[in-house]
Amino acid sequence: MQAFGRFLDVLDALRANCPWDKKQTNESLRPNTIEETYELCDALIKNDIPDICKELGDVLLHICFYAKIAEEQAQFDMADVCNALTRKMITRHPHVYHPSQIDAEDPKPLPYVPEEVRNGEVKSESTKVTTVGQVLENWEQIKLKEKDGNQSVLSGVPEALPSLIKAYRIQDKARNVGFDWEDRQDVWSKVREELDELETELNKDDKERSTAELGDFLFAVINAARLYKLNPDNALEKTNRKFIDRFNYIEAHSIKMGKPLKDMTLAEMDQLWNEAKQQENNKP
Repeated sequence: MQAFGRFLDVLDALRANCPWDKKQTNESLRPNTIEETYELCDALIKNDIPDICKELGDVLLHICFYAKIAEEQAQFDMADVCNALTRKMITRHPHVYHPSQIDAEDPKPLPYVPEEVRNGEVKSESTKVTTVGQVLENWEQIKLKEKDGNQSVLSGVPEALPSLIKAYRIQDKARNVGFDWEDRQDVWSKVREELDELETELNKDDKERSTAELGDFLFAVINAARLYKLNPDNALEKTNRKFIDRFNYIEAHSIKMGKPLKDMTLAEMDQLWNEAKQQENNKP
């Protein structure tokens, strides 16, 4: 808490005395916030611990900066942000916290399940939570009941999310209210069906219909990944990085050979690609 306090003091000083910090607004900071968030995601996928620590600080700076701007305009401050978050987390975890803790200045240490529930005197569906899936289902149901919560199950999915992540979140939220495959194996028939429909439209050379069917196919593949507890965004990013590494290997060797990439045959590039792949497989 002392470290957080020192950081907020520094932010106050910069806002008051630094020409750049003085002129920042929500609108001017937003693009940088997006960039910092992606840089944190990059550090996370690399599992670069020092960089994760650094990028978390950068994201925290932006969070506090927005709160500082709001405080100057008498809208809210960082304490309001923390208190609202605390209330939300307590409200949405009735299997851990008693309802009386929602507005408490000093919430009891975890876990704080009501004694009457622990003793079995009171049966509450909201407290019968033993799995991650039940926690998520409970979370969505509570959100729909909140006064300022989402108006519908899918309204909580931000419109600005990248399409791949948005598809995953849409499917996940639908699952939390019971709209999902009963057996995950059944999803493969849907994937094959969508692939067949895509191939049919591609053979007709109908770009508009092909685009629609490509979207359906990708949506089905993302659904399959979710059902098998795989994160499609992380998976695709790892493949992106793998492709970049292998292609860079080809390019580096083409320079050593004194032969530009455009002058190499596909067979030559395939050979170098397989060499790069073999090197990856030989890494410990």
